[in-house]
Amino acid sequence: MRHTDSGHRGRLGRNRAPGSADVARVGRVAEWDGQGLPPVAAERIRRAAAGGAWTSLLSAPAAAGLEVAGFDPVGEVMGSIVQRMGWAGYRGCGGYGWGGRPTTITSSDGDRFSGFAPYVRALHTGYDTAIGRLVAEATAIGADGVVGIRLGQSTEFGGAREFTALGTAVRARSTTRPGRVFTTVLAAQDVAKLLRAGWMPAQIVYGISVAIRHDDWATRAQASWNAGNVEVEGYTDLVGTTRADARRLLHDAVRRSGADGAVVDDMTLSVWSVEPGENHRDHVAEATLFGTALARFHTGTAAPTRSLTYLPLR
Repeated sequence: MRHTDSGHRGRLGRNRAPGSADVARVGRVAEWDGQGLPPVAAERIRRAAAGGAWTSLLSAPAAAGLEVAGFDPVGEVMGSIVQRMGWAGYRGCGGYGWGGRPTTITSSDGDRFSGFAPYVRALHTGYDTAIGRLVAEATAIGADGVVGIRLGQSTEFGGAREFTALGTAVRARSTTRPGRVFTTVLAAQDVAKLLRAGWMPAQIVYGISVAIRHDDWATRAQASWNAGNVEVEGYTDLVGTTRADARRLLHDAVRRSGADGAVVDDMTLSVWSVEPGENHRDHVAEATLFGTALARFHTGTAAPTRSLTYLPLR
C-alpha cells in the first residue's frame, strides 16, 4: 500500500525486544489527539509488551508454517479507523470524448467530470490508517512482521465506514532484524514457501480505481430486454478500463515500495448506476486489487541460511 518508511517504522530498535521505557512510552496516553494509537489500543499493547501469554489468529497449518520459516508468534495486532465517507466532487454525467462519443473516465484521470477522486482518496486514507496502526502495534511489541492480515470494510454509525486490519505479529529467530516491519495478507505457511524459494514479503500493496461512463443511446439499446444476446460494448469498456487502471495503480505501488514484484491476493469489482437527471443514467464501476509486494534475497536452489528448517513429508 501507499506507505512510506516513516509511517511504518517505530522507535524501538530492531535488534532487541521492547524494554520498560518503551512500554511506558506506549502506555502514557492521557488524551488522544488522533495521532498514533488510540488509548485502548496503546493499553492493550502495553500489556502485550510487558510479557505473558500471547494470542494469535493462526491456524494449525499456519503455526507449523511459522516454525518452518523460523519465526515465533508474539501477539495478535489490529488497526482500525471509522471514517465518514462522502461523494464530494461528483459533477453529474460521465464525460464525452472527441466527437461527442462516450468515454470511460477513471478517478485517476483528473477530469472534472469524474468526481470520484475524493472518494478514492478517502478509501486510501482508511486502509492506510488501519494498516499503519497495525504496524505501530507490531513495532511496539518488538515484532519483525505481521502475517495473515485480514483487511475489512463495513458500514456503521449512520453511513460511516470502519476500516480494519487484523493479523498475527511474528519475530524471527535470528540476531539480524529487518529494517522495518513487513506486512502481508499471505498465510504463514505461504510465507514459509516464499522464503524457501528466496522471496521475502515486503508490504501490502493495492490499487483502487472508480470510473464512470454515460449510458448513451447505443449502450441503452444493447442493454434493453429485447436486444437479444449481444455484447453491451459500453459496459465492457467500463469494467475493462476500471480493472486496467486498478492494475496500473497496483504496479505503481509495487514500484514505490522498491520490491521486485507482487502476488495478488484479492480482486473485486462492483458496479452501480446513478441518475443525475431525468431519463439520464450513468454507470459507475469500482475495482480493487490487494496483494503483497515481494523482494528477492537469493536466487539459488536452497536458502542461504541454516536457520530455515523444513518438515519432512515422510
